[in-house]
Amino acid sequence: MNRSRLARIAWVVALLPRNACVVVLRAYRAVISPLYGNVCRYHPSCSRYALEAIQQYGVVRGTAMGAWRIARCNPWAAGGIDDVRERRRPYTVNRFGFVTGPTSTPQHQQPAIAPLLLPQRTRKA
Repeated sequence: MNRSRLARIAWVVALLPRNACVVVLRAYRAVISPLYGNVCRYHPSCSRYALEAIQQYGVVRGTAMGAWRIARCNPWAAGGIDDVRERRRPYTVNRFGFVTGPTSTPQHQQPAIAPLLLPQRTRKA
């Protein structure tokens, strides 16, 4: 095996826990989240916030960020827009939401692919 193939395999293994959490959160957002309706006081919803945090910051820090967000989402919270902070060097995410390792092409030449997220319903006031 050549070096680039070994590096690619190493990235796949390193990102495996993160992508496993992406699958779990995507399943939650597709099956369980619609049963609750739009009850989150923040935008994006808590599950989407946790998904984006895990994609960019990893399982440990992303889960902590998601748990802190859920703790802040209560009836007495003002709510509002609360996006995940951008990283200086963000990870690339494919259309399903899987985090991919770096490619051999420079960052400015990669096409920007937005992750495929479930639609968010808005609350009518």
